Amino acid sequence: MAKEFFAHVETWVFDLDNTLYPPEMRLFDQIEVRMTQFVMDALGVDRAEADRLRLDYWRRHGTTLAGLMREHDVDPGPYLTDVHDISFDVLEADVELAAHIRALPGRKIVYTNGSAPYAQRVVEARGLEGLFDAIYGVEHAGFHPKPDRAAFDRVFATDGVVTARAAMFEDDVRNLAAPHAMGMRTVLVGPEVVEADHVHHHTDDLSGFLSRLV
Repeated sequence: MAKEFFAHVETWVFDLDNTLYPPEMRLFDQIEVRMTQFVMDALGVDRAEADRLRLDYWRRHGTTLAGLMREHDVDPGPYLTDVHDISFDVLEADVELAAHIRALPGRKIVYTNGSAPYAQRVVEARGLEGLFDAIYGVEHAGFHPKPDRAAFDRVFATDGVVTARAAMFEDDVRNLAAPHAMGMRTVLVGPEVVEADHVHHHTDDLSGFLSRLV
């Protein structure tokens, strides 16, 4: 059934964390630890307060970085370098996922709220190198985070995405609202089903879902 809803798609946009790898690999846990430490050092607060701020900024601003920039004028460069200085040993190459992405017709891109260099390392660790036409990080959006519409506008304009002929795969339901409003087909990737008008499809198996589209 899903295939007919994607027959018009010419550009496939994939989020990175907990989308191109399953959340049980827990890579992002390492980033969260480093984000908390960065907040502690940058703002001079204890760990409990840093954790509270990290989550509060994520909820209110879309990302912890966006909150630090807007409320404390933090330089994004050192932050992105520091929080992404992690081990990728928990990631495994996924031959089946690679084959299904390769089989998709048209242009394929990665768009993440992380940095592009970090995304490239994740893609390589998952055995997905060479499959994407472009990789965009938050720096390409002028450090505006998803779910801000301005972030999508900037990245999609850079890439030349025709949103009426594009699909978005994303694990954070908030980040599908703007793509839906822009006319994209939206797919929520993750274990939890969320009923929302801006979510067209849900899957907890990205590879399996893609296998049914070609």
